[in-house]
Amino acid sequence: MVRSLMVVFALALSAGCANNNPPEFEEVASAEVLYRQGLEILEKDKLLGFLPTKDYDHAVETFQAIVDNYPYSDYSVLAELKIADTYYEQGKWEEALSYYRDFSELHPTHERVPYSVLRSAQSRRSQALQANRDQTNTKRALEHLDVLLTRYPYTTEAQEAEQIWREMRTRLAEHEMGVGDFYMSHDEFQSAADRFRKVLNDFPGLGLDGQALFKLGTCYSEMNLDDEATRIFEVILHNYDGTEYAEAAREHVPAAN
Repeated sequence: MVRSLMVVFALALSAGCANNNPPEFEEVASAEVLYRQGLEILEKDKLLGFLPTKDYDHAVETFQAIVDNYPYSDYSVLAELKIADTYYEQGKWEEALSYYRDFSELHPTHERVPYSVLRSAQSRRSQALQANRDQTNTKRALEHLDVLLTRYPYTTEAQEAEQIWREMRTRLAEHEMGVGDFYMSHDEFQSAADRFRKVLNDFPGLGLDGQALFKLGTCYSEMNLDDEATRIFEVILHNYDGTEYAEAAREHVPAAN
């Protein structure tokens, strides 16, 4: 009787195990297939109301699946860059910056590093404020551009970077000019002169030299530094003849009248 009960118990236990099937795991597509799927998602638009939009979140999830499941695949490297590009396309600048920065640091010899550095600069540029506001992002953009122009000077990205570099430096120079104008308007001529000299020393050749010189000369005049002021106005007459600053400077140089 005991033996029979043991047999019944064993059969019941066996049946219970048979019905308790292990969970089925969904097979992950290959890295190549996932990468192609991610690209296809970005190429397609979905309708949100009456406006077409891309399923960016789905694209990021697909590329991230490559990074998570195939970390040593070449497609993982490409997926990292596509995630950054997807955030960039959405205007999510900080998220994009994080991925571009990681890409450059994790794959320093990869051929797309110049591209990632340029995109980092462009992300900062997109966040940069007007010349009369805080210029932190303008300075950060220039840091990326300096890296690109120094380390990868012969790349196509460097050619595009040169134009942005000049634009960002001009914005910084205009910021300094604005601060100088503020000090002038409050009769703080020494502080104003310091700003105009900074423009001349740190940001030459950006089209602001004549204006900065004239305002510096004006500050010297207001501080009764007549000899220094006259020398500056003479420099303007000699180097910027035909400009509005030369015409204004002429009034401050007796010999020129």
